[in-house]
Amino acid sequence: MSETPLSETPLSETPLSIRAEALDARDTEDGLGKLRDRFSLPPGLVYLDGNSLGALPAAVPGRVADVVAREWGELLIRSWDESGWWTAPERIGDRIAPLVGAAPGRIVVGDSTSVNLFKALVGAARLAAATTDGGRDELLVDATTFPTDGYIAASAARMTGLKVVPVEPAAVPAALGPRTAAVLLNHVDYRTGRLHDLPGLTAAIRAAGALSVWDLCHSAGALPVDLEEHGVDLAVGCTYKYLNGGPGSPAYLYVAGRHQAGFDSPLPGWNSHADPFAMTPGYVPADGARRGRVGTPDILSMLALEAALDVWEGVSVADVRRKSLALTDFFLECVEAYVPGGKVETVTPAAHAERGSQVSLRTENASAVMRELIARGVVGDFRAPDVLRFGFTPLYVGFADAERAARTLGHIYG
Repeated sequence: MSETPLSETPLSETPLSIRAEALDARDTEDGLGKLRDRFSLPPGLVYLDGNSLGALPAAVPGRVADVVAREWGELLIRSWDESGWWTAPERIGDRIAPLVGAAPGRIVVGDSTSVNLFKALVGAARLAAATTDGGRDELLVDATTFPTDGYIAASAARMTGLKVVPVEPAAVPAALGPRTAAVLLNHVDYRTGRLHDLPGLTAAIRAAGALSVWDLCHSAGALPVDLEEHGVDLAVGCTYKYLNGGPGSPAYLYVAGRHQAGFDSPLPGWNSHADPFAMTPGYVPADGARRGRVGTPDILSMLALEAALDVWEGVSVADVRRKSLALTDFFLECVEAYVPGGKVETVTPAAHAERGSQVSLRTENASAVMRELIARGVVGDFRAPDVLRFGFTPLYVGFADAERAARTLGHIYG
């Protein structure tokens, strides 16, 4: 695919709608535009809420029907072996691994993001206690984090005797010290779309002798993460946003290879036992990613996710990132052209190095504005008290979608 950013077009003097059409035509010919056919989307709808719930991959309904009717209905319990149900958490983890720059055997799929975050934070605290002199009693937590992450961090801290220290991501290097056990950070801020410096912050955390725990919910599937390259210790993420796994699809837990033997999960279920069917009273943890399992996997959601991941066949995350930046650049240009001055304020950073795959705009009456956008066929979402969020999923969002969304927003204010 072309290395030239899609926003660099010689058609800059033409109307924005014509430019959008030309960009989409080019992207369909030699970019990601052709992948839209891999999804089922209502005709005429501009869907810019993939950062909350990804669109339905076209192959998923048939796969789920087969799982229900044949694997469950006919094979019944035999499907744990014959249909590969038992190995699904690790198998699907290996499907996600290349999308986040992880090696095989590092990711297990199952449970929710919150449950996996609890495992990761308690596991990080126990790793820190086992590998240091015991003087590390602080858990630094992203002060702008998604609320549930904060709740989970507070509970994990109570369990492990740590003290939660809220800190802005940019201030983490200065806040690190000999008392820091672990640091929880979001790769992309869910409100503003700001992309935080995972490589630099991870390096600083490692240099301070602490462990990094990253929440990838708003970055995995939208931009490169490169967990192994940057030495991340632990990470979690959901699969229903940019990975399009469906509502409530299972989340995942990443544990770096160097930590797997010492990872002590606070939820040691029978599924993570070294010999789960022996049913012994004593717990012996399994090797590798299986150590992150707990109870019986949610097979229907798990296999729907596996089918959803087929849309990534032949897709480069680098190409996804290029299109994401081109789309968000173009949307911001259209907003500036269509929306009367002073009506909205862009809170997403302009710099590509600091931008995820969403654009957030601050405005008065944001809830009412979003309801009107949705009524006019443009679906984004609202975050209290005054933020409009627009998520750009490059596998199915095009430049005409971006232009129409901005033009519709301008009409509302017009």
